[in-house]
Amino acid sequence: MHVLYYLGKKSPGMFTIKKYQHNGFDKVLLTDDTAQTTVEIVPGCGAMLHAFVVQDGNESINIIDSYGSKEEFNDKAEASGFKGLKLSPFPCRIPDGTYSFSGRQYQLKSFLKNGSAIHGLLYKQPFQLVQEQATENFTSINLWHEYKGGDSGYPFPYNCNVEYHLGKENILSITTTIKNTGASALPIADGWHPYFTFGGKVDDLELQFRSREMLEFINLIPSGKLLHSTVFTSAERIGETALDNSFVLDFSETQPMCVLRDPATGWQLEIRPDKSYPYLQIYIPPHRNSIAIENLSAPPDTFNNGIGLITLAAGASTSFATQYIIKKGAISL
Repeated sequence: MHVLYYLGKKSPGMFTIKKYQHNGFDKVLLTDDTAQTTVEIVPGCGAMLHAFVVQDGNESINIIDSYGSKEEFNDKAEASGFKGLKLSPFPCRIPDGTYSFSGRQYQLKSFLKNGSAIHGLLYKQPFQLVQEQATENFTSINLWHEYKGGDSGYPFPYNCNVEYHLGKENILSITTTIKNTGASALPIADGWHPYFTFGGKVDDLELQFRSREMLEFINLIPSGKLLHSTVFTSAERIGETALDNSFVLDFSETQPMCVLRDPATGWQLEIRPDKSYPYLQIYIPPHRNSIAIENLSAPPDTFNNGIGLITLAAGASTSFATQYIIKKGAISL
C-alpha cells in the first residue's frame, strides 16, 4: 500500500500551493508570492507541466505551450505532440512496437504512430498527488503512478514518482524516480516533452546548447553512428531551421546545457539537466509557434539499440533530474 504524506499546504511567507479546476483540468498551482512566479501542473494527465509563468512589469509571460482544455488533451494529446508529458518507460519511437529483453520478444500494445510505438505508456495516465510542501524558500509536490504491467508488451511493474520543486529566482526542478516493484529486472528510459514559447514564432528566438555530436537518424531512428555537429554551439537565431534531432550533451562544459532566448524582450530559458539526461531531443513542429526541447535519458529505439538503456534490478530505484530557469539578460552559455 502506498502511504500518502502531506507536509503542509501553505507557507507562512513566500510560497504557496493551490488546487483548482479550470477548463476541465484539475490543476495544482505552485506560486512564489514575492516574485509572482507560478507553475501549473495537471497530475491527472501524465503529470503534465501545463504552465510556467513569470511577471514582466504589468504583463505575464508563460513559456509553456500546452492544451487549452481537458477535452483538447483527450482528443489531441498524441496529434498535438505529447505536450509537457512524462515519457516512460521509454521516450520517442520503437519501430513496430517490438523489442527483445532477457531473451524474450515483446510486442507493445500502446499507441502507434506511423508504425512505431511512441513516448511510452504513462503520458495519458493519472498521477496521484501524494506529498506537498510550502515553505518560505520553496514549494514542492510529489506525484505518483503505479504501473502494474498492464501492457503485455511491457509486463514489468514499477512505480513512477515525479517531484516538482519551485524555488526562488524562477528555478523549477523536476526529478523523476523509478522503482522496480517486480520480481525481475526491467528495461527503463525516461524523458519529458515540453514545448517552449515566448509568444511568437520560434524563428525569431535564439538557441544555443552544449553539444558537438548528434545521432545519425534513418527514418527518425538512430543508425548507431554519431555525427559531428556545430549547429547552435553558439547563440544563433533559429530562423527557418528545421529540427527533429537527438544531440549528445557535453557535460565537460559548464551549465546550462541549453539556452532559449527571446532577443526582443531579453527573457531566456536555461535548461540544466544532470547527467541522468545525456540526450537533448529538439523538434520544431510545422506551425513553428513553439519548440520541443526534450531531456532524455536515452534516444529513440533504446529498447532495441541499447543506447542509454538502463536495466533496473528487482527492488532497485533510479532517478532523473532537470531544471528550468527563467531569467532576463544576455544569453549565458
